[in-house]
Amino acid sequence: MDYVIAFLTGGAICAVCQIFLDKTKWMPGRIMTGLVVGGSILGALGIYEPFAEWAGCGASVPLLGFGNLLFKGVKEGIAEKGFLGIFTGGFTAGAAGICAALVFSYLASLIFKPKM
Repeated sequence: MDYVIAFLTGGAICAVCQIFLDKTKWMPGRIMTGLVVGGSILGALGIYEPFAEWAGCGASVPLLGFGNLLFKGVKEGIAEKGFLGIFTGGFTAGAAGICAALVFSYLASLIFKPKM
């Protein structure tokens, strides 16, 4: 049942984004940024953690989860380093995901013919 909940949750997030793409003049970058900011706001309000526990990877893998991860990293960074943690916490928390995205996109560009 966990797989079904995760699939339906992730699909619902994607469906909402597709509706925004189809019904508004927003560009994909604006929608993606909105998802990251939305995840950060929901994390700051304490709403995202219970939602992510219920939905599993359906909530933690999309960009909403990345925004929440950045928020948690900044929160931990502030607790450890004070004001400097605002700037370093998000990078520390998201380093593995960002590095993986860069490495795998580079490998894909070597295997396939990139287009502009």
